[in-house]
Amino acid sequence: MLRTHTCGELRSNHLEENVTLCGWVDRVRDHKGVIFIDLRDRWGKAQIVIGPDAPAEVMERARAARSEWVISATGRVGRRPEGTTNPKLLTGEIEVVCSDLEILNEADTPAFQPGAKELPGEEVRLKNRWLDLRRTDMQNNLLLRSRIVKIMRDHFDELGFIDVETPMLGRSTPEGARDYLVPSRLDHGAFFALPQSPQLYKQLLMIAGFDRYVQVAKCFRDEDLRADRQPEFTQLDVEMSFVDANDVTSVIEDLVVKTAKKILDVDISLPLPQLTWAECMDRYGHDAPDLRFGLEIIDLTEDTKESDFRVFKSAVESGGKVRGILVSGAAEKFSRKDLDVLTAMAVDAGAKGLVWLKLDAAGLWTGPVAKNLGSVVAENIRTALDAKPGDLALISADSFDVTCKTLHTLRKHLGKKLNMYDQSSMHVSWVVDFPMFARDEESGNWAAMHHPFTAPHPEDLEKLTSNPAECRAVAYDLVINGSEAGGGTIRIHDRATQQKVFELLGISHDHAQERFGFLLDALSSGAPPHGGIALGIDRWVMLFGQLDSIRDVIAFPKTQRASDLMTGAPGQVDTKQLAELGVRTIIPPKAAGETNSNVK
Repeated sequence: MLRTHTCGELRSNHLEENVTLCGWVDRVRDHKGVIFIDLRDRWGKAQIVIGPDAPAEVMERARAARSEWVISATGRVGRRPEGTTNPKLLTGEIEVVCSDLEILNEADTPAFQPGAKELPGEEVRLKNRWLDLRRTDMQNNLLLRSRIVKIMRDHFDELGFIDVETPMLGRSTPEGARDYLVPSRLDHGAFFALPQSPQLYKQLLMIAGFDRYVQVAKCFRDEDLRADRQPEFTQLDVEMSFVDANDVTSVIEDLVVKTAKKILDVDISLPLPQLTWAECMDRYGHDAPDLRFGLEIIDLTEDTKESDFRVFKSAVESGGKVRGILVSGAAEKFSRKDLDVLTAMAVDAGAKGLVWLKLDAAGLWTGPVAKNLGSVVAENIRTALDAKPGDLALISADSFDVTCKTLHTLRKHLGKKLNMYDQSSMHVSWVVDFPMFARDEESGNWAAMHHPFTAPHPEDLEKLTSNPAECRAVAYDLVINGSEAGGGTIRIHDRATQQKVFELLGISHDHAQERFGFLLDALSSGAPPHGGIALGIDRWVMLFGQLDSIRDVIAFPKTQRASDLMTGAPGQVDTKQLAELGVRTIIPPKAAGETNSNVK
Protein backbone atom coordinates (compact mmCIF):
# COMPACT_ATOMS: atom_id res chain seq x y z
CA MET A 1 0.00 0.00 0.00
CA LEU A 2 1.10 3.57 -0.58
CA ARG A 3 0.70 4.41 3.11
CA THR A 4 1.65 2.77 6.39
CA HIS A 5 -0.93 4.60 8.52
CA THR A 6 -3.97 6.82 8.13
CA CYS A 7 -3.87 10.52 8.99
CA GLY A 8 -6.02 10.10 12.09
CA GLU A 9 -4.24 7.04 13.44
CA LEU A 10 -0.96 8.34 14.86
CA ARG A 11 -0.54 8.88 18.62
CA SER A 12 2.29 9.38 21.08
CA ASN A 13 2.89 5.61 21.14
CA HIS A 14 4.07 5.91 17.51
CA LEU A 15 6.95 8.25 18.43
CA GLU A 16 10.18 7.68 16.47
CA GLU A 17 8.45 5.40 13.95
CA ASN A 18 8.98 6.01 10.24
CA VAL A 19 5.60 6.34 8.56
CA THR A 20 4.01 7.23 5.24
CA LEU A 21 0.72 9.10 5.10
CA CYS A 22 -1.47 9.89 2.10
CA GLY A 23 -4.27 12.40 1.83
CA TRP A 24 -5.48 15.84 0.83
CA VAL A 25 -3.76 19.07 1.74
CA ASP A 26 -6.08 20.84 4.15
CA ARG A 27 -3.86 23.83 4.85
CA VAL A 28 -0.29 25.01 4.17
CA ARG A 29 1.58 27.39 6.49
CA ASP A 30 5.09 28.75 5.83
CA HIS A 31 6.73 29.95 9.05
CA LYS A 32 10.15 31.45 8.26
CA GLY A 33 11.36 28.56 6.20
CA VAL A 34 9.54 25.82 8.13
CA ILE A 35 6.48 24.58 6.26
CA PHE A 36 3.55 22.99 8.04
CA ILE A 37 1.00 20.97 6.05
CA ASP A 38 -2.22 19.74 7.62
CA LEU A 39 -2.87 16.47 5.81
CA ARG A 40 -6.42 15.11 5.83
CA ASP A 41 -8.14 11.85 5.03
CA ARG A 42 -11.45 10.45 6.26
CA TRP A 43 -9.75 9.13 9.41
CA GLY A 44 -8.56 12.54 10.60
CA LYS A 45 -5.74 15.06 10.25
CA ALA A 46 -2.00 14.96 10.86
CA GLN A 47 0.54 17.76 10.90
CA ILE A 48 3.46 17.35 8.47
CA VAL A 49 6.58 19.44 9.17
CA ILE A 50 9.11 20.20 6.44
CA GLY A 51 12.09 21.84 8.10
CA PRO A 52 15.39 23.27 6.82
CA ASP A 53 17.01 19.83 7.15
CA ALA A 54 14.66 18.34 4.55
CA PRO A 55 16.05 17.67 1.06
CA ALA A 56 15.79 20.65 -1.28
CA GLU A 57 13.38 18.87 -3.65
CA VAL A 58 11.08 18.01 -0.70
CA MET A 59 11.06 21.66 0.41
CA GLU A 60 10.32 22.73 -3.17
CA ARG A 61 7.35 20.34 -3.45
CA ALA A 62 6.05 21.44 -0.07
CA ARG A 63 6.13 25.10 -1.12
CA ALA A 64 4.28 24.22 -4.32
CA ALA A 65 1.51 22.26 -2.57
CA ARG A 66 -1.92 23.87 -2.46
CA SER A 67 -5.25 23.17 -0.83
CA GLU A 68 -6.87 19.89 -1.97
CA TRP A 69 -3.75 18.58 -3.71
CA VAL A 70 -3.25 14.88 -3.08
CA ILE A 71 0.17 14.08 -1.60
CA SER A 72 2.18 11.36 0.09
CA ALA A 73 4.44 12.27 3.03
CA THR A 74 7.09 10.04 4.60
CA GLY A 75 8.92 10.86 7.80
CA ARG A 76 9.54 10.26 11.50
CA VAL A 77 6.84 10.68 14.12
CA GLY A 78 7.90 13.28 16.66
CA ARG A 79 6.32 15.03 19.61
CA ARG A 80 5.08 18.56 19.00
CA PRO A 81 7.09 21.23 20.84
CA GLU A 82 5.74 22.32 24.21
CA GLY A 83 2.92 24.85 23.84
CA THR A 84 2.05 23.82 20.27
CA THR A 85 -0.10 20.76 20.93
CA ASN A 86 -3.67 20.81 19.61
CA PRO A 87 -6.15 19.24 22.07
CA LYS A 88 -8.92 19.48 19.45
CA LEU A 89 -7.22 16.79 17.36
CA LEU A 90 -6.68 13.18 18.35
CA THR A 91 -3.30 13.51 16.62
CA GLY A 92 -2.65 16.84 18.35
CA GLU A 93 0.36 15.65 20.37
CA ILE A 94 2.44 14.48 17.43
CA GLU A 95 3.75 15.61 14.05
CA VAL A 96 5.50 13.90 11.18
CA VAL A 97 8.95 15.32 10.41
CA CYS A 98 8.97 14.90 6.66
CA SER A 99 11.92 13.39 4.79
CA ASP A 100 10.13 12.73 1.51
CA LEU A 101 7.07 14.22 -0.10
CA GLU A 102 5.42 13.17 -3.33
CA ILE A 103 2.70 15.05 -5.17
CA LEU A 104 0.22 12.38 -6.30
CA ASN A 105 -2.20 14.77 -7.99
CA GLU A 106 -2.63 18.50 -8.30
CA ALA A 107 -6.02 20.17 -7.99
CA ASP A 108 -7.61 23.23 -9.51
CA THR A 109 -8.73 25.94 -7.13
CA PRO A 110 -11.80 24.34 -5.50
CA ALA A 111 -15.25 25.91 -5.60
CA PHE A 112 -14.98 26.07 -1.83
CA GLN A 113 -12.61 24.84 0.82
CA PRO A 114 -13.95 21.69 2.55
CA GLY A 115 -12.11 22.68 5.73
CA ALA A 116 -13.39 26.27 5.84
CA LYS A 117 -15.62 27.44 8.68
CA GLU A 118 -17.79 29.54 6.33
CA LEU A 119 -19.53 27.39 3.74
CA PRO A 120 -21.33 28.44 0.56
CA GLY A 121 -25.04 27.83 0.02
CA GLU A 122 -26.41 24.33 -0.36
CA GLU A 123 -26.75 24.71 -4.14
CA VAL A 124 -22.99 25.18 -4.53
CA ARG A 125 -22.28 22.29 -2.18
CA LEU A 126 -24.66 19.95 -4.01
CA LYS A 127 -23.20 20.88 -7.39
CA ASN A 128 -19.71 20.08 -6.06
CA ARG A 129 -20.82 17.20 -3.87
CA TRP A 130 -17.43 15.45 -4.03
CA LEU A 131 -15.95 18.47 -2.25
CA ASP A 132 -18.82 18.62 0.22
CA LEU A 133 -18.29 14.95 1.07
CA ARG A 134 -14.67 15.70 2.00
CA ARG A 135 -15.93 17.77 4.92
CA THR A 136 -15.52 16.11 8.29
CA ASP A 137 -19.16 16.74 9.23
CA MET A 138 -20.45 15.05 6.09
CA GLN A 139 -18.11 12.11 6.47
CA ASN A 140 -19.19 11.70 10.09
CA ASN A 141 -22.84 11.72 8.96
CA LEU A 142 -22.24 8.88 6.53
CA LEU A 143 -20.18 6.98 9.10
CA LEU A 144 -23.12 7.35 11.48
CA ARG A 145 -25.41 5.99 8.79
CA SER A 146 -23.14 2.99 8.33
CA ARG A 147 -23.17 2.32 12.10
CA ILE A 148 -26.95 2.54 12.34
CA VAL A 149 -27.48 0.20 9.36
CA LYS A 150 -25.08 -2.30 10.93
CA ILE A 151 -26.99 -2.16 14.23
CA MET A 152 -30.19 -2.82 12.30
CA ARG A 153 -28.72 -5.72 10.33
CA ASP A 154 -27.20 -7.32 13.42
CA HIS A 155 -30.44 -6.94 15.38
CA PHE A 156 -32.54 -8.77 12.81
CA ASP A 157 -29.86 -11.36 12.09
CA GLU A 158 -29.83 -12.28 15.79
CA LEU A 159 -33.62 -12.77 15.63
CA GLY A 160 -33.45 -15.15 12.69
CA PHE A 161 -34.62 -12.85 9.92
CA ILE A 162 -33.67 -13.69 6.32
CA ASP A 163 -32.29 -10.94 4.08
CA VAL A 164 -34.03 -11.25 0.69
CA GLU A 165 -33.65 -8.86 -2.25
CA THR A 166 -36.83 -7.98 -4.13
CA PRO A 167 -37.11 -6.64 -7.72
CA MET A 168 -36.54 -3.03 -8.67
CA LEU A 169 -38.66 -3.40 -11.81
CA GLY A 170 -42.22 -4.29 -10.91
CA ARG A 171 -45.87 -3.52 -11.55
CA SER A 172 -47.44 -0.15 -10.83
CA THR A 173 -49.72 -0.45 -7.77
CA PRO A 174 -51.69 2.19 -5.83
CA GLU A 175 -49.62 3.06 -2.75
CA GLY A 176 -50.40 6.73 -2.19
CA ALA A 177 -47.85 8.47 -4.43
CA ARG A 178 -46.97 8.68 -8.11
CA ASP A 179 -44.81 5.90 -9.47
CA TYR A 180 -41.54 6.38 -11.32
CA LEU A 181 -42.21 4.54 -14.57
CA VAL A 182 -39.75 2.66 -16.77
CA PRO A 183 -40.86 1.96 -20.36
CA SER A 184 -40.34 -1.53 -21.73
CA ARG A 185 -38.25 -1.78 -24.91
CA LEU A 186 -39.64 -5.21 -25.75
CA ASP A 187 -43.29 -4.43 -25.10
CA HIS A 188 -44.10 -0.97 -26.41
CA GLY A 189 -46.75 0.86 -24.42
CA ALA A 190 -46.07 -1.18 -21.29
CA PHE A 191 -44.21 0.13 -18.25
CA PHE A 192 -42.42 -1.17 -15.24
CA ALA A 193 -42.65 0.85 -12.02
CA LEU A 194 -39.81 1.42 -9.58
CA PRO A 195 -40.96 0.22 -6.14
CA GLN A 196 -42.57 2.66 -3.72
CA SER A 197 -41.92 -0.17 -1.28
CA PRO A 198 -41.46 -3.95 -1.56
CA GLN A 199 -44.94 -4.34 -0.03
CA LEU A 200 -46.41 -7.12 -2.17
CA TYR A 201 -43.15 -8.99 -2.56
CA LYS A 202 -42.62 -9.26 1.17
CA GLN A 203 -46.19 -10.45 1.66
CA LEU A 204 -45.57 -13.13 -0.97
CA LEU A 205 -42.43 -14.18 0.89
CA MET A 206 -44.57 -14.76 3.99
CA ILE A 207 -47.04 -16.80 1.94
CA ALA A 208 -44.03 -18.72 0.60
CA GLY A 209 -43.10 -19.66 4.19
CA PHE A 210 -39.97 -17.60 4.87
CA ASP A 211 -41.52 -16.47 8.17
CA ARG A 212 -39.12 -13.57 8.91
CA TYR A 213 -37.85 -11.26 6.17
CA VAL A 214 -35.68 -8.14 6.28
CA GLN A 215 -34.11 -5.97 3.60
CA VAL A 216 -32.36 -2.63 3.28
CA ALA A 217 -34.55 -1.58 0.38
CA LYS A 218 -34.29 1.29 -2.09
CA CYS A 219 -37.69 2.90 -2.75
CA PHE A 220 -38.98 5.58 -5.10
CA ARG A 221 -41.90 7.99 -4.86
CA ASP A 222 -42.63 10.84 -7.25
CA GLU A 223 -44.10 13.28 -4.73
CA ASP A 224 -43.58 16.81 -3.49
CA LEU A 225 -40.34 17.07 -1.56
CA ARG A 226 -39.22 18.75 1.66
CA ALA A 227 -36.26 18.73 4.04
CA ASP A 228 -36.99 15.20 5.30
CA ARG A 229 -38.21 13.61 2.05
CA GLN A 230 -36.44 12.47 -1.13
CA PRO A 231 -37.68 10.93 -4.41
CA GLU A 232 -35.44 7.94 -3.79
CA PHE A 233 -34.97 6.80 -0.23
CA THR A 234 -33.85 3.79 1.77
CA GLN A 235 -35.93 1.88 4.26
CA LEU A 236 -35.36 -1.06 6.56
CA ASP A 237 -38.16 -3.34 5.39
CA VAL A 238 -39.48 -6.02 7.76
CA GLU A 239 -42.16 -8.70 7.58
CA MET A 240 -43.15 -11.49 10.00
CA SER A 241 -45.59 -14.39 9.95
CA PHE A 242 -47.93 -15.57 12.72
CA VAL A 243 -47.77 -12.27 14.57
CA ASP A 244 -50.02 -9.53 15.87
CA ALA A 245 -49.25 -5.82 16.14
CA ASN A 246 -47.64 -6.18 19.57
CA ASP A 247 -45.16 -8.75 18.23
CA VAL A 248 -44.02 -6.38 15.49
CA THR A 249 -43.78 -3.31 17.71
CA SER A 250 -41.85 -5.25 20.39
CA VAL A 251 -39.15 -6.20 17.88
CA ILE A 252 -38.82 -2.55 16.83
CA GLU A 253 -38.82 -1.25 20.40
CA ASP A 254 -35.79 -3.43 21.18
CA LEU A 255 -34.06 -1.97 18.11
CA VAL A 256 -34.86 1.58 19.29
CA VAL A 257 -33.32 0.83 22.69
CA LYS A 258 -30.15 -0.63 21.13
CA THR A 259 -29.71 2.23 18.68
CA ALA A 260 -30.28 4.97 21.25
CA LYS A 261 -27.81 3.38 23.65
CA LYS A 262 -25.07 2.65 21.11
CA ILE A 263 -25.34 5.91 19.18
CA LEU A 264 -26.35 8.48 21.81
CA ASP A 265 -25.73 6.65 25.09
CA VAL A 266 -29.38 7.35 25.92
CA ASP A 267 -31.58 4.91 27.81
CA ILE A 268 -35.09 4.49 26.38
CA SER A 269 -37.71 3.06 28.74
CA LEU A 270 -40.03 0.32 27.50
CA PRO A 271 -42.75 -0.17 26.61
CA LEU A 272 -42.94 2.94 24.47
CA PRO A 273 -46.03 5.10 25.05
CA GLN A 274 -48.92 4.66 22.63
CA LEU A 275 -51.48 7.19 21.48
CA THR A 276 -54.39 6.53 19.19
CA TRP A 277 -54.67 8.48 15.97
CA ALA A 278 -57.83 10.16 17.30
CA GLU A 279 -56.01 11.26 20.48
CA CYS A 280 -53.16 12.73 18.44
CA MET A 281 -55.46 14.78 16.24
CA ASP A 282 -57.53 16.00 19.20
CA ARG A 283 -54.57 16.92 21.42
CA TYR A 284 -51.84 17.85 18.95
CA GLY A 285 -53.43 18.31 15.52
CA HIS A 286 -51.08 15.86 13.82
CA ASP A 287 -50.57 12.12 13.55
CA ALA A 288 -46.84 12.39 14.34
CA PRO A 289 -46.78 14.81 17.28
CA ASP A 290 -43.65 16.07 19.00
CA LEU A 291 -44.19 15.03 22.62
CA ARG A 292 -41.09 16.70 24.05
CA PHE A 293 -43.27 19.63 25.13
CA GLY A 294 -46.88 20.43 25.96
CA LEU A 295 -48.96 23.11 24.20
CA GLU A 296 -51.86 20.70 23.86
CA ILE A 297 -54.88 21.78 21.86
CA ILE A 298 -58.02 22.57 23.83
CA ASP A 299 -61.46 22.27 22.21
CA LEU A 300 -63.40 25.50 22.85
CA THR A 301 -66.40 24.74 20.63
CA GLU A 302 -68.86 24.25 23.48
CA ASP A 303 -67.43 27.21 25.35
CA THR A 304 -67.96 29.55 22.41
CA LYS A 305 -71.18 28.25 20.86
CA GLU A 306 -73.24 31.08 22.37
CA SER A 307 -70.85 33.73 21.10
CA ASP A 308 -72.04 36.52 18.83
CA PHE A 309 -68.50 36.92 17.53
CA ARG A 310 -68.92 36.20 13.81
CA VAL A 311 -65.78 34.09 13.39
CA PHE A 312 -66.72 31.71 16.20
CA LYS A 313 -70.40 31.67 15.37
CA SER A 314 -70.00 30.82 11.70
CA ALA A 315 -67.50 28.03 12.48
CA VAL A 316 -69.86 26.40 15.01
CA GLU A 317 -72.97 26.78 12.84
CA SER A 318 -71.21 25.17 9.86
CA GLY A 319 -70.22 22.12 11.93
CA GLY A 320 -66.65 23.26 12.43
CA LYS A 321 -64.56 23.65 15.55
CA VAL A 322 -63.15 26.39 17.76
CA ARG A 323 -59.85 25.17 19.20
CA GLY A 324 -56.86 26.82 20.78
CA ILE A 325 -53.52 26.53 22.55
CA LEU A 326 -52.32 28.45 25.58
CA VAL A 327 -48.76 29.75 25.63
CA SER A 328 -48.00 30.33 29.30
CA GLY A 329 -46.32 33.61 30.22
CA ALA A 330 -45.88 34.63 26.59
CA ALA A 331 -48.08 37.72 26.44
CA GLU A 332 -45.18 40.15 26.87
CA LYS A 333 -42.82 38.12 24.68
CA PHE A 334 -44.91 38.57 21.55
CA SER A 335 -45.23 42.00 19.98
CA ARG A 336 -47.95 42.86 17.48
CA LYS A 337 -45.41 42.20 14.74
CA ASP A 338 -44.69 38.75 16.18
CA LEU A 339 -48.39 37.98 16.30
CA ASP A 340 -48.79 39.11 12.69
CA VAL A 341 -46.12 36.54 11.77
CA LEU A 342 -48.08 33.82 13.61
CA THR A 343 -51.25 34.91 11.80
CA ALA A 344 -49.48 34.65 8.44
CA MET A 345 -48.32 31.15 9.37
CA ALA A 346 -51.90 30.21 10.19
CA VAL A 347 -53.09 31.50 6.82
CA ASP A 348 -50.36 29.56 5.04
CA ALA A 349 -51.65 26.46 6.85
CA GLY A 350 -55.10 26.99 5.33
CA ALA A 351 -56.84 29.12 7.97
CA LYS A 352 -58.75 32.30 7.22
CA GLY A 353 -56.99 34.00 10.09
CA LEU A 354 -55.98 33.63 13.74
CA VAL A 355 -57.57 34.90 16.93
CA TRP A 356 -55.07 35.91 19.59
CA LEU A 357 -55.83 37.02 23.13
CA LYS A 358 -53.62 38.19 26.00
CA LEU A 359 -54.76 37.93 29.62
CA ASP A 360 -53.89 41.08 31.57
CA ALA A 361 -53.14 41.51 35.28
CA ALA A 362 -56.85 42.02 36.03
CA GLY A 363 -57.73 38.69 34.44
CA LEU A 364 -59.31 40.26 31.36
CA TRP A 365 -58.59 39.37 27.77
CA THR A 366 -57.00 41.99 25.54
CA GLY A 367 -56.56 41.98 21.80
CA PRO A 368 -58.33 43.10 18.61
CA VAL A 369 -61.37 40.84 19.12
CA ALA A 370 -61.51 40.72 22.92
CA LYS A 371 -64.39 43.21 23.12
CA ASN A 372 -66.45 41.05 20.74
CA LEU A 373 -66.39 37.94 22.91
CA GLY A 374 -68.86 38.93 25.59
CA SER A 375 -68.19 38.39 29.28
CA VAL A 376 -69.62 34.87 29.46
CA VAL A 377 -67.69 33.50 26.49
CA ALA A 378 -64.53 35.31 27.61
CA GLU A 379 -64.77 33.64 31.02
CA ASN A 380 -65.53 30.28 29.42
CA ILE A 381 -62.37 30.53 27.34
CA ARG A 382 -60.27 31.57 30.33
CA THR A 383 -61.59 28.63 32.39
CA ALA A 384 -61.23 26.06 29.60
CA LEU A 385 -57.65 27.11 28.91
CA ASP A 386 -56.87 27.54 32.64
CA ALA A 387 -55.29 30.86 31.64
CA LYS A 388 -53.32 33.06 34.05
CA PRO A 389 -52.36 36.73 33.75
CA GLY A 390 -49.54 37.08 31.26
CA ASP A 391 -50.66 34.10 29.14
CA LEU A 392 -51.25 34.17 25.37
CA ALA A 393 -54.11 32.29 23.72
CA LEU A 394 -54.06 31.36 20.03
CA ILE A 395 -57.42 30.24 18.65
CA SER A 396 -58.45 28.78 15.29
CA ALA A 397 -62.11 28.56 14.20
CA ASP A 398 -62.68 26.49 11.08
CA SER A 399 -63.21 22.90 9.99
CA PHE A 400 -61.63 20.28 12.22
CA ASP A 401 -58.95 19.53 9.62
CA VAL A 402 -58.00 23.18 9.19
CA THR A 403 -57.77 23.77 12.94
CA CYS A 404 -55.52 20.70 13.16
CA LYS A 405 -53.15 21.98 10.47
CA THR A 406 -53.15 25.50 11.86
CA LEU A 407 -52.53 24.68 15.50
CA HIS A 408 -50.01 21.94 14.69
CA THR A 409 -48.02 24.46 12.63
CA LEU A 410 -48.10 27.04 15.43
CA ARG A 411 -47.36 24.46 18.11
CA LYS A 412 -44.31 23.15 16.27
CA HIS A 413 -43.01 26.68 15.61
CA LEU A 414 -43.52 27.87 19.18
CA GLY A 415 -41.98 24.79 20.76
CA LYS A 416 -38.72 25.51 18.97
CA LYS A 417 -38.85 29.31 19.15
CA LEU A 418 -39.46 29.33 22.91
CA ASN A 419 -36.93 26.56 23.65
CA MET A 420 -39.61 24.42 25.25
CA TYR A 421 -37.52 21.24 24.98
CA ASP A 422 -33.94 20.06 24.94
CA GLN A 423 -32.85 19.94 21.29
CA SER A 424 -30.75 16.83 22.00
CA SER A 425 -33.52 14.88 23.76
CA MET A 426 -35.22 11.84 22.25
CA HIS A 427 -38.91 11.07 22.62
CA VAL A 428 -40.13 7.91 20.94
CA SER A 429 -43.75 6.75 20.82
CA TRP A 430 -46.29 4.78 18.80
CA VAL A 431 -49.41 6.08 17.10
CA VAL A 432 -52.00 3.34 16.60
CA ASP A 433 -55.60 2.74 15.48
CA PHE A 434 -55.50 4.80 12.32
CA PRO A 435 -58.65 5.03 10.21
CA MET A 436 -58.70 2.46 7.42
CA PHE A 437 -59.92 5.01 4.89
CA ALA A 438 -59.97 8.72 4.16
CA ARG A 439 -61.83 10.63 1.49
CA ASP A 440 -59.74 11.58 -1.53
CA GLU A 441 -59.82 15.39 -1.74
CA GLU A 442 -60.13 15.44 -5.54
CA SER A 443 -62.50 12.56 -6.32
CA GLY A 444 -64.35 12.26 -3.01
CA ASN A 445 -63.88 8.49 -3.16
CA TRP A 446 -62.44 6.35 -0.41
CA ALA A 447 -58.65 6.07 -0.31
CA ALA A 448 -56.51 3.84 1.88
CA MET A 449 -54.98 5.73 4.80
CA HIS A 450 -51.88 3.48 4.68
CA HIS A 451 -52.15 1.10 1.70
CA PRO A 452 -54.83 -1.21 0.26
CA PHE A 453 -53.35 -4.31 1.91
CA THR A 454 -53.84 -3.18 5.51
CA ALA A 455 -56.01 -5.35 7.72
CA PRO A 456 -59.06 -3.81 9.42
CA HIS A 457 -59.30 -3.93 13.19
CA PRO A 458 -61.03 -7.25 14.06
CA GLU A 459 -63.71 -5.41 16.02
CA ASP A 460 -64.45 -3.22 13.00
CA LEU A 461 -64.56 -5.89 10.30
CA GLU A 462 -68.31 -5.56 9.73
CA LYS A 463 -67.87 -1.78 9.27
CA LEU A 464 -66.22 -2.44 5.92
CA THR A 465 -69.79 -2.90 4.75
CA SER A 466 -71.83 -0.80 7.14
CA ASN A 467 -69.65 2.24 7.93
CA PRO A 468 -66.19 2.44 6.33
CA ALA A 469 -65.56 5.87 7.86
CA GLU A 470 -65.53 4.33 11.36
CA CYS A 471 -63.37 1.33 10.42
CA ARG A 472 -59.97 1.32 12.13
CA ALA A 473 -56.83 -0.23 10.68
CA VAL A 474 -54.37 -2.44 12.54
CA ALA A 475 -51.68 0.13 11.82
CA TYR A 476 -48.84 1.57 13.88
CA ASP A 477 -46.44 4.43 13.23
CA LEU A 478 -43.18 4.98 15.10
CA VAL A 479 -42.72 8.66 15.96
CA ILE A 480 -39.41 10.18 17.06
CA ASN A 481 -39.36 13.85 18.08
CA GLY A 482 -42.37 14.68 15.94
CA SER A 483 -41.20 12.84 12.81
CA GLU A 484 -42.59 9.61 11.44
CA ALA A 485 -39.61 7.25 11.68
CA GLY A 486 -41.44 4.14 10.54
CA GLY A 487 -44.85 2.76 9.76
CA GLY A 488 -46.40 -0.65 9.51
CA THR A 489 -49.57 -2.68 9.56
CA ILE A 490 -50.93 -6.14 9.97
CA ARG A 491 -51.85 -7.28 6.47
CA ILE A 492 -55.01 -8.76 5.04
CA HIS A 493 -54.39 -12.49 4.69
CA ASP A 494 -57.65 -13.73 3.17
CA ARG A 495 -58.94 -13.19 -0.35
CA ALA A 496 -62.52 -12.19 0.54
CA THR A 497 -61.46 -9.28 2.78
CA GLN A 498 -58.88 -8.10 0.25
CA GLN A 499 -61.47 -8.09 -2.52
CA LYS A 500 -63.89 -6.15 -0.31
CA VAL A 501 -61.25 -3.49 0.36
CA PHE A 502 -60.51 -3.25 -3.36
CA GLU A 503 -64.22 -2.66 -4.01
CA LEU A 504 -64.38 0.13 -1.43
CA LEU A 505 -61.40 1.77 -3.13
CA GLY A 506 -63.18 1.70 -6.47
CA ILE A 507 -61.07 -1.14 -7.90
CA SER A 508 -63.44 -3.35 -9.87
CA HIS A 509 -63.29 -7.15 -9.82
CA ASP A 510 -61.82 -7.25 -13.33
CA HIS A 511 -59.32 -4.48 -12.57
CA ALA A 512 -58.27 -6.21 -9.35
CA GLN A 513 -57.80 -9.48 -11.17
CA GLU A 514 -55.79 -7.81 -13.91
CA ARG A 515 -53.46 -5.90 -11.56
CA PHE A 516 -53.46 -8.03 -8.42
CA GLY A 517 -54.48 -11.46 -9.59
CA PHE A 518 -51.18 -12.94 -8.42
CA LEU A 519 -51.78 -11.61 -4.89
CA LEU A 520 -55.38 -12.81 -4.74
CA ASP A 521 -54.32 -16.25 -5.96
CA ALA A 522 -51.56 -16.36 -3.35
CA LEU A 523 -54.00 -15.37 -0.58
CA SER A 524 -56.13 -18.35 -1.65
CA SER A 525 -53.23 -20.78 -1.34
CA GLY A 526 -52.71 -20.83 2.41
CA ALA A 527 -51.58 -17.39 3.53
CA PRO A 528 -50.49 -17.09 7.18
CA PRO A 529 -51.45 -14.10 9.35
CA HIS A 530 -48.61 -11.66 8.81
CA GLY A 531 -47.53 -8.08 9.30
CA GLY A 532 -44.54 -5.84 9.24
CA ILE A 533 -43.09 -2.38 9.22
CA ALA A 534 -40.75 -0.14 7.24
CA LEU A 535 -38.28 2.13 9.00
CA GLY A 536 -36.96 5.17 7.14
CA ILE A 537 -33.18 4.76 7.37
CA ASP A 538 -32.47 8.26 6.03
CA ARG A 539 -34.79 9.77 8.62
CA TRP A 540 -33.41 7.62 11.45
CA VAL A 541 -29.90 8.84 10.71
CA MET A 542 -31.11 12.44 10.53
CA LEU A 543 -32.90 12.13 13.88
CA PHE A 544 -30.18 10.22 15.72
CA GLY A 545 -27.59 12.58 14.23
CA GLN A 546 -29.73 15.54 15.39
CA LEU A 547 -29.57 17.09 11.94
CA ASP A 548 -32.07 19.37 10.18
CA SER A 549 -31.99 18.00 6.63
CA ILE A 550 -32.23 14.49 5.24
CA ARG A 551 -29.90 15.56 2.43
CA ASP A 552 -27.06 15.69 4.95
CA VAL A 553 -27.22 11.92 5.51
CA ILE A 554 -27.46 10.85 1.85
CA ALA A 555 -24.26 10.73 -0.19
CA PHE A 556 -25.79 12.04 -3.42
CA PRO A 557 -29.21 13.55 -2.73
CA LYS A 558 -31.68 15.36 -4.94
CA THR A 559 -32.94 18.91 -4.52
CA GLN A 560 -36.52 19.82 -3.64
CA ARG A 561 -37.20 19.78 -7.39
CA ALA A 562 -35.97 16.18 -7.56
CA SER A 563 -32.89 17.14 -9.57
CA ASP A 564 -29.23 16.21 -9.17
CA LEU A 565 -27.22 19.42 -9.47
CA MET A 566 -23.95 17.51 -9.71
CA THR A 567 -24.76 15.25 -12.68
CA GLY A 568 -27.55 17.35 -14.19
CA ALA A 569 -30.12 14.57 -13.87
CA PRO A 570 -32.82 14.33 -15.06
CA GLY A 571 -31.57 15.05 -18.54
CA GLN A 572 -32.58 14.70 -22.15
CA VAL A 573 -32.05 11.43 -24.03
CA ASP A 574 -31.46 10.75 -27.72
CA THR A 575 -34.42 10.50 -30.05
CA LYS A 576 -33.10 7.07 -31.05
CA GLN A 577 -33.42 5.83 -27.49
CA LEU A 578 -37.01 7.07 -27.29
CA ALA A 579 -37.85 5.39 -30.59
CA GLU A 580 -36.48 2.07 -29.33
CA LEU A 581 -38.78 2.35 -26.34
CA GLY A 582 -41.78 3.42 -28.39
CA VAL A 583 -42.00 6.64 -26.39
CA ARG A 584 -42.84 10.15 -27.53
CA THR A 585 -42.39 13.12 -25.20
CA ILE A 586 -44.74 16.08 -24.97
CA ILE A 587 -43.35 19.17 -23.24
CA PRO A 588 -46.14 21.46 -21.95
CA PRO A 589 -45.97 25.11 -23.02
CA LYS A 590 -44.42 27.50 -20.53
CA ALA A 591 -46.84 30.34 -21.00
CA ALA A 592 -50.64 30.45 -21.20
CA GLY A 593 -51.86 30.51 -24.78
CA GLU A 594 -48.59 29.16 -26.17
CA THR A 595 -49.14 26.34 -28.66
CA ASN A 596 -47.70 22.99 -27.71
CA SER A 597 -45.34 22.25 -30.56
CA ASN A 598 -42.66 20.61 -28.39
CA VAL A 599 -43.45 17.06 -29.37
CA LYS A 600 -40.67 14.57 -30.03
